Amino acid sequence: MKKAKTSLSGREFKTTIYEQFARIGKAISSASRLELLDLLCQGPRTVDQLAIASGQTLANASQHLQVLKSARLVDADKSGINVTYRVAGLDVVNFFRAVQGLSRSRLAEVDVMLDQFLRDRGVVEMMDRNRLLEEVKRGKVTVIDVRPAAEYQAGHLPGAASIPINELERRLAELPRSRRIVAYCRGPFCVMSIEAVRLLKKKGYNAVRLEEGVTDWAAARLPLESEAPDAKPSRMGRKKNAK
Repeated sequence: MKKAKTSLSGREFKTTIYEQFARIGKAISSASRLELLDLLCQGPRTVDQLAIASGQTLANASQHLQVLKSARLVDADKSGINVTYRVAGLDVVNFFRAVQGLSRSRLAEVDVMLDQFLRDRGVVEMMDRNRLLEEVKRGKVTVIDVRPAAEYQAGHLPGAASIPINELERRLAELPRSRRIVAYCRGPFCVMSIEAVRLLKKKGYNAVRLEEGVTDWAAARLPLESEAPDAKPSRMGRKKNAK
């Protein structure tokens, strides 16, 4: 009787290990899945919310999320008929940031496209993190978070006002003209802060874009604020953390 094989050869072991590594590569080999992962790095969302935010059909978004889940990059919680997804851990957020960073350093096309997009919209000037911290300390800027309110509630820069991009034009009166407005959203490739600065400049405000987003801020070990969804907003967004 043939004896059952009980251990892997060195070659079999190596092949099996690299097949496991490849599961991650396959999971992120879709632009649509990468965008969903980017959205989930901002905070938990339902399938419906993710489909709308990424411009996908509900069926396609659900299929892509299943692929990400099978690679254990995201987790899902079900409540009734609603399924809420979230990143599986901080290491996934850092992995996504590393993918973006590697793409920028190895693929010249990435920054070329970004620069052209910014020039087309007249949003050339940016403020970096160190300068922002200095300007905030001196009381010279007003910081606005133009992401959807749910993302703001999950985590935002200290003292930032929540003014989602789709509310910005009707809420311009809340912003002081005497100070520079710094708008931020999800990170270097997020369009919302670009459109916010474009609108603000058109309306006569001194506005600039912060390229970094919340995940970049957290990676630099800088503090973030968060709040319960039912917290009452202050006029300029400085709110106490939920207890």
